Amino acid sequence: MPKLKTHKGAASRIKISGSGKLLRMKGNSSHLKRKKSQKVKRTYHDTVSVHKADVKRLRKLI
Repeated sequence: MPKLKTHKGAASRIKISGSGKLLRMKGNSSHLKRKKSQKVKRTYHDTVSVHKADVKRLRKLI
């Protein structure tokens, strides 16, 4: 069976940590920022680990 190609859209959005976890950025951070509080906007800077149910599917893409 041939190798799978990397899904570039997923690869640009998901990074692999040193311990092997999949990390992603939070969504909803690109527009409509006027009505959001500073505290909410600050939380968009953080990386979050990918949900356990999605890990197997995303590892195939990357």
